[in-house]
Amino acid sequence: MTKKTCSHNHPHDLHAACCGGEEGFDPGRRQTLDLLAKGGLAAMLGGLAAGLPQMARAQSDDVLRIGYLPITDATPLLVAHAKGYFEEEGIKAEKPTLIRSWPALIEGFVAGKFNLVHFLKPIPVWMRYNNNVPVKIMAWAHTNGSALVVGKHTDITDFAGLGGKQVAVPFWYSMHNIVLQYALRANGIKPVIKPQGEALAPDECNLQVLPPPDMPPALAAKKIDAYIVAEPFNALGELKAGARMLRFTGDIWKNHPCCVVCMHEEDTTAKPEWTQGVMNAVVKAAIYASQNKAEVAELLSKDGAGYLPAPAPVVTRAMTLYADHPEYIEEGAIKNEGEFHNGRIDFQPWPYPSATKLIVNAMNETVVAGETTFLEGLDPEFVANDLVNYDYVKAALEKYPEWKADPSVAGGADPYTREEIFKL
Repeated sequence: MTKKTCSHNHPHDLHAACCGGEEGFDPGRRQTLDLLAKGGLAAMLGGLAAGLPQMARAQSDDVLRIGYLPITDATPLLVAHAKGYFEEEGIKAEKPTLIRSWPALIEGFVAGKFNLVHFLKPIPVWMRYNNNVPVKIMAWAHTNGSALVVGKHTDITDFAGLGGKQVAVPFWYSMHNIVLQYALRANGIKPVIKPQGEALAPDECNLQVLPPPDMPPALAAKKIDAYIVAEPFNALGELKAGARMLRFTGDIWKNHPCCVVCMHEEDTTAKPEWTQGVMNAVVKAAIYASQNKAEVAELLSKDGAGYLPAPAPVVTRAMTLYADHPEYIEEGAIKNEGEFHNGRIDFQPWPYPSATKLIVNAMNETVVAGETTFLEGLDPEFVANDLVNYDYVKAALEKYPEWKADPSVAGGADPYTREEIFKL
């Protein structure tokens, strides 16, 4: 019997998660999106980035337009919409638009199609300082919530075993790429970017970018040996593609940011009351998600409100299954739970400056495709102050002090300050 496939040649049982639908997505745009992913945003869009403020004014009707990828990173934005929190703040919000890839979401944001999105945290650094896009980080969307899984066709049991293997990352400028390469270097493996089919040395790990929905099908088809990405695509890989959990990223970098909530800088300055309302809703949704993970997983799944194309068991696993699963401890996917005390995914919105500084420094050590000269001389302290707007989110956090109960909030007298911890 022939297996059904979608237009991306994915097995039918992974089709729903892969092709949950992107409004207006055209596979013929792949070359354009690849150029975006490699750092050619300014070249590809020409004067578009420079003209963004004018474009944003053209859609300045106070309607909230949310763009998101089908990953749990979008949870606060989706919960705020589903629970009516934006409406409670007097803000009209359109139904969020599902996008399949980071380049396409970036393109939609720059074009003014969206005024509230979530981006992998290094992406706004690249957008603002390499491409002059006036993007602002407003909050963290979540902490942890990502992992590295390996194919059942491999014998990989640790990071050293990734030598000579093909590994997919969701975007060059991603926390995933930073943490992966940190772990590879610590285990004597050199991250490289080579054409598919080119021979690899035993101590080289070849990296490629794949949209998150494409990762489980690629692993099942043995086109890659492993991938590192946000949930629920690790859980989907485990349940549908025979993937084995190698390591949770939150067990390496304690309570790390993954995606951040972003807006156009002009909106934050021209519409302060509207912006504060948006952030109040996002913070309230993050608190709700932190306190009700199983319920939120059902809500977001295709069996609930359908924001994510994955079924409820997959999203529930991605939200809740962690240290209480003996195999994760026995096989070394979790090594630091006794010290870290975090969850598979947690939700706290405060954008710790220390993490931004770490990411800027780490980007200088991370192998990526495309132009990277913008990183030369980029001061982490400057970026932490210039890229991030702390005022709106802090006002919302002060309004809703329940955020401090999330396990990823820093302990001690000052919940707004922490030390970054890496531990393999």
